[in-house]
Amino acid sequence: MNFGMVFRVALRAIARNKTRSILTCLGVIVGIAAVIAVMAIGQGAQTMMVQEISAMGNNLLMVFPERRSHSPVSGGMGQGQTMTAGDAEAVKKELPHLVQGVSPQVRANVQIMYASKNWAGNVQGVSTDILSVANWSVSDGRFFTEDEQRRRSRVCVVGATVVKNLFPDGGSPVGKTIRLKNITFKIVGVLAPKGANNWGQDQDDVIMAPYTSVQRYVQRSKFNNINMMNVSLVSMDDLDEAKREITAILRRRHRLADWQDDDFETRDTTEIMNTIGSVSGLMTVLLTAVAAISLLVGGIGIMNIMLVSVTERIKEIGLRMAIGATPGAILVQFLLEAVVLSTVGGALGVAVGVAGAEAIGAAKGWPVLIQIPSTVAAFLFSSVVGMFFGFYPAWRASRLNPIDCLRYE
Repeated sequence: MNFGMVFRVALRAIARNKTRSILTCLGVIVGIAAVIAVMAIGQGAQTMMVQEISAMGNNLLMVFPERRSHSPVSGGMGQGQTMTAGDAEAVKKELPHLVQGVSPQVRANVQIMYASKNWAGNVQGVSTDILSVANWSVSDGRFFTEDEQRRRSRVCVVGATVVKNLFPDGGSPVGKTIRLKNITFKIVGVLAPKGANNWGQDQDDVIMAPYTSVQRYVQRSKFNNINMMNVSLVSMDDLDEAKREITAILRRRHRLADWQDDDFETRDTTEIMNTIGSVSGLMTVLLTAVAAISLLVGGIGIMNIMLVSVTERIKEIGLRMAIGATPGAILVQFLLEAVVLSTVGGALGVAVGVAGAEAIGAAKGWPVLIQIPSTVAAFLFSSVVGMFFGFYPAWRASRLNPIDCLRYE
């Protein structure tokens, strides 16, 4: 059997019926394109979410006061009165081998005013460690100092959204004075833009000031309670040990007996990332299964068309067998036709899938991550589909009796 000649005969047979060949490939094209696009968009979205979670902070561990519930009103996480700035200072002082930064945090939503402009914004009282803890930087001016924090100075740094709304005419706001609850605060710096997070919250719509100043002038609190504590770990490998040590310190400081439950809660970014990974993985599997069904339908289409082709070419098969073609040659010819159709469909499907994923990503602003291994695997799978679904029609063609074929009308 001359394989080269058999291959050329198979290609000529495909070329004789161009429209049928294109329609046969269409099912495979749609299936492969769907697989590539789903995988690219799914992986890109997961990568973006992981990056944004990581941008929340460096090895971040968050500690919240107890979630209190007093009928008929239930206080949310961070609304308890069980944690103070002294707790944050104790954690930083006692765990230098595990902790690289700690920032207590208090929050207040207030009216922010400058000249005739006003803006309802989020004021966060933090410590000087917040830049390293939250992986943030200052793009203009400076951050407040520990001395200003200790003296409860009325200074602050502002986010890009606040600058855009209070200072629409441009220019640096550094050195200008704004009012928070009619209390004047001097702007000493502007935070670098971060954009919106996965939940659609504008991270740049923020004002940061010393937590001591926010407690005294904005909250007007006589207590030292904080809403949460942000802890930056040296390494996430030490997460479990850090949780145990922080728990021990807070329980000791809060004078909790062994039989009493913790009056605080810890959260870390690994929990969020694991949840996101699980959800993204599940959605990718489900969408890939749908795409695989499309590919299965395309394979069935190849088998149907090949069966029709065998029926239409019975006399041709009989004539080839009569002049010496073996059943093996007939089998290889029809199998090659099916594989060529599915392989060409797979190649076109890869191109359509990549282009489609890029187009959707550009239109919706979604990230797209084309993975070479999955793309190659999808392309090779298309050839396997052609071989699998093309085998039965090819086997039927090779089993025909040449005399019956020549008599066929």
